[in-house]
Amino acid sequence: MNVVVVESPAKAKTINKYLGSGYKVLASFGHVRDLPAKDGSVLPDQDFEMLWEVDPASQKRMKDISDAVKGSDALFLATDPDREGEAISWHVLDLLRKKKVIGDKPVKRVVFNAITKKAVLDAMANPRDIDVPLVDAYLARRALDYLVGFNLSPVLWRKLPGARSAGRVQSVALRLVCDRESEIERFISEEYWNLSALLRTPRGDEFEARLMSADGKRLQGRSIKNGEDANRLKALLDGAAYVVDTVEAKPVKRNPGPPFTTSTLQQAASSNIGFNASRTMQVAQKLYEGVDIGGETVGLITYMRTDGVQMAPEAVDAARSAIVDQFGQRYLPEKPRFYSTKAKNAQEAHEAIRPTEFTRTPDQVRRYLDADQARLYELIWKRGIASQMASAEIERTTVEILADNKGEKAGLRAVGSVIRFDGFLGAYVDSREDAEKGEDDDEDGRLPEINAREKLDKNKVNASQHFTEPPPRYSEASLIKKMEELGIGRPSTYAATLKTLSDREYVTMDKRKLIPHSKGRLVTAFLESFFTKYVEYDFTADLEEKLDKISAGELDWKQVLREFWQDFFAQIEDTKELRVTNVLDALNETLAPLVFPKREDGSDPRICQVCGTGNLSLKLGKYGAFVGCSNYPDCNYTRQLSSEGGADAEANALSEPKALGADPHTGEELTLRSGRFGPYIQRGDGKEAKRSSLPKGWKPEDIDHEKALALINLPRDVGKHPESAKMISAGLGRYGPFLLHDGSYANLESIEDVFSIGLNRAVTVLAEKQSKVAAGGGRGRGTPAALKELGDHPDGGTITVRDGKYGPYVNWGKVNATLPKGLDPQSVTMEQAMAFIIEKGGKAPSAKAKPKKAAAKATTATKKAAPKAKTAAKAKAPAKKTAAAPKAKKTGT
Repeated sequence: MNVVVVESPAKAKTINKYLGSGYKVLASFGHVRDLPAKDGSVLPDQDFEMLWEVDPASQKRMKDISDAVKGSDALFLATDPDREGEAISWHVLDLLRKKKVIGDKPVKRVVFNAITKKAVLDAMANPRDIDVPLVDAYLARRALDYLVGFNLSPVLWRKLPGARSAGRVQSVALRLVCDRESEIERFISEEYWNLSALLRTPRGDEFEARLMSADGKRLQGRSIKNGEDANRLKALLDGAAYVVDTVEAKPVKRNPGPPFTTSTLQQAASSNIGFNASRTMQVAQKLYEGVDIGGETVGLITYMRTDGVQMAPEAVDAARSAIVDQFGQRYLPEKPRFYSTKAKNAQEAHEAIRPTEFTRTPDQVRRYLDADQARLYELIWKRGIASQMASAEIERTTVEILADNKGEKAGLRAVGSVIRFDGFLGAYVDSREDAEKGEDDDEDGRLPEINAREKLDKNKVNASQHFTEPPPRYSEASLIKKMEELGIGRPSTYAATLKTLSDREYVTMDKRKLIPHSKGRLVTAFLESFFTKYVEYDFTADLEEKLDKISAGELDWKQVLREFWQDFFAQIEDTKELRVTNVLDALNETLAPLVFPKREDGSDPRICQVCGTGNLSLKLGKYGAFVGCSNYPDCNYTRQLSSEGGADAEANALSEPKALGADPHTGEELTLRSGRFGPYIQRGDGKEAKRSSLPKGWKPEDIDHEKALALINLPRDVGKHPESAKMISAGLGRYGPFLLHDGSYANLESIEDVFSIGLNRAVTVLAEKQSKVAAGGGRGRGTPAALKELGDHPDGGTITVRDGKYGPYVNWGKVNATLPKGLDPQSVTMEQAMAFIIEKGGKAPSAKAKPKKAAAKATTATKKAAPKAKTAAKAKAPAKKTAAAPKAKKTGT
């Protein structure tokens, strides 16, 4: 019996069918061990020793693998054919050797680019050893990412409260998004005009020609700057006679693009079928691992993490054969096409992404796939087969026209094209009939019959005003493309990087565009000011190139780490003397358009409009940065940061209180305001004024007097309970809308229910809640058991992940921090947990935090010091309580 180890159970199931009864295929479920998410897992002072940890689930899987290997004849490591796959095999083998179950058994590494019977059997027949340089490259990348994350993130926590984390690739990708936003803010729009004439041939056919020259000068795209010039040229064209100068028709060939890489697949899936990067990779993974096709599990595509653009020779032959069968001999080029990538630092170690069998057309397999799988497979199949098809043949016609108005001359141009042979474009239409029709009916770019030297009639002259637009915000697809061009990240990291930016709330998505959140812009500005080198595009790309050289055996991985760590550690040490005022001054300057947006009245945006004398500046609070007045506490003016059009842009519009009318019961003024925690309603003035935050989903621009009055007067009396005769009230609290009766709470589904719920429905909701409590749910339960232990907080105490009434949360001592919606509790890392705890109100780790024993001593010392603190506090009490002082002093002694 031979044991085969793969990553996923789906892959194991497929391969087991191919290999038969002489093999036992087991899944590792991805990585079996990782660096613990706590400081000290990579030790630079011990030549970058890495301390690995096996989680409980992986321990069980490794036991199953270990037990199977004990009674086996040989071990085959068949994980994915990339750096991560090589690393998984290395980890599995290292653990098995430590368990001493390998002995003298042969151990072989097998790789296949597609999960088909032929590919798997060929790989099993041609095994190799573990690729040590590839593993070294993995170790170097893992150590670099760890060292950056666990040394740079604490700097952010101390100097920039509210920031969550920094990362080697993540921070550079975030800088791209923020830099684009800064470009948009600095952009100054310019006016320009376009002129065109609608002309008619002697045969009565109409077409449009664009003005290209006038006054003896060639006009560029934006040469006509104002309406005065445009009207002058329009008058020239209105009174002109038109004659065709030349007609030139040129054949043009359009060539197909290469098959998909990881990057181009993610871009195409985003543009064509609306998938984000993570969704694309999830669906592609299923297509790669295997789908049941008529009782047989088959891998439909090749490995989907690649930057290679070539297909294997046998795949090219299969594609050419399928082209003849599907489209005809005319669509087959004389020779196969070969491609080379233009991406910086591309390794091209694997094939491009292609169908495993070109004979499996999208129509044939659609009934075996779900909707997402079918759409992505069709995209891959069409791109793969089109890459080997003949060029499209297009005829492009250019007509030059002269306009003469009493000696004043101008030149116009009309351009049109006709597809004479669709070639590879035929792969992108649903039927041959559509393709044939397209060859002769290309209305959008077609010109009528036009002959040289013939006169034309003018129907109309159009002069249209335009304004230049700022560069567009990045979409996921365009950001991935830019990262690939710059050599930042690798195919396996794009989706994870984008997901991290979203999970950290550094960017938000609006109409498929990435908008940097104020948190993200603050982090980027901080890093650009104090860690410039480590967010530079060239530096990050050069580091990626070094990692590639390590995988090729050209560089020593630990030497690369030594060179990086020497400079990076020195930069970290320099920030210890950095004062918060230095940070704020730098951020105020770098983020001036965000922090101090221009005012409509032209007044100085840095002067407080409330008190008129204070200077506005960034302030740092427990929950992050906000803008405040230098005259605090005499002036309490604050407002949130916001990116134009971003998630908190609405709050930024409320820099001044908005009057909504008076409360008829108290006579006090109701105002809509913006504070550090968002927009809110306030009744009256002063510290005792009642306030109420806007419920989720309520927009400031929609708030009127009626809504404000209803909100500020919560809780609302619903009616007396028929059994207890006690009042039931409805209100809005920390955890959302609720009902309250006799000290017991019940949640309501929406804020609208608070204002509309009647007595009968309220009684029913309360009864349902009581039934749930009686059955063991709801309130009254003990502390939930830990789902996952993450390790010790640097200041002492264990950090755990638990599941509570309101969902999963992170716990440290008395601090409970709810996890963001959609975040898997089992995937939470120590780095994430620390950020959530700090944001919730737990303190950041002290700069001199020591290992567990030291932290324990510090805790003990704190307990011993507590009575002294108590004594000091009581010493300041009024004279009539002086009698308590001796007792406190005695306790302290």
